[in-house]
Amino acid sequence: MSNPPTKTILSIQSHVAYGYVGNRAAVFPLQRMGYDVIAINTVQFSNHTGYGEWRGDVFSPAHIQDILDGIDKRGVKVDALLTGYLGDAAIGQTILNTIEHFDIPLWLCDPVMGDVGRGFFVHKDIPDFFKDKAGCRAAIMTPNQFELNALTGITITTPQSALEACNVLHGRGVKTVIVTSYEFEGLAEDKIAMLASSHKGAHYMVETPKLAFTPPPNGAGDMTSALILGHILSGAPLNEALERTAASVYDVFETTKAAEQRELAIIQAQDSFIQPKARFQAISLDGL
Repeated sequence: MSNPPTKTILSIQSHVAYGYVGNRAAVFPLQRMGYDVIAINTVQFSNHTGYGEWRGDVFSPAHIQDILDGIDKRGVKVDALLTGYLGDAAIGQTILNTIEHFDIPLWLCDPVMGDVGRGFFVHKDIPDFFKDKAGCRAAIMTPNQFELNALTGITITTPQSALEACNVLHGRGVKTVIVTSYEFEGLAEDKIAMLASSHKGAHYMVETPKLAFTPPPNGAGDMTSALILGHILSGAPLNEALERTAASVYDVFETTKAAEQRELAIIQAQDSFIQPKARFQAISLDGL
């Protein structure tokens, strides 16, 4: 009996030559999980901007479209689309056109806009794209706590308020919402959480130990979104996808801390994308 054909994911986000953010944090984990990944870079920088200095260029929407046109000529079938940092809202429109042209059935949109403490770090028209256009097209969105607040106008302080905000996105058409880097009133200081909400009414939360880093590594959100997509595309139930993603991310963080390095230890911890060592149980929030 032959193996089923490998599924193909198109990933459109940033790229750095050194370090692990954007496509560098997403492509290899997905490949390690057995997916074929077509990577299109919205920027190419020497390193991520958290270092304070970098070299490189932001690519134009025309450049992105040109690459997509070349891929189209190869007759590629795309099973899912993963997007992260865009750089320019016009690239967002290119993405919407791509979904139609390639007839992509599943889009995971990581609405990269900002974070707690840093605020917004994207062009001023990017948030409106995620609110007004991506929200009614993406099947999955993976905002962090700051981004969920920005998308919905709801201050996220409790699991109940998080679910209320998720329901706003469900109302716009998003089927699954994963809230990353989630902290709420009553959560222990040494814990960090992720929350998953389905438009069908299933809601889960998983807590993991919060490891201290100075400074914290960048790219964890990009890696998390890739893992969530990989598990959901494989047919895993939402709670299992959340549990396995949380375990893999924790393994990578633990390995990164042990190595005393700033960049995510994605290569050293690569087996965790297949068989994570850590185990965390997602609890149901259906009673809230």
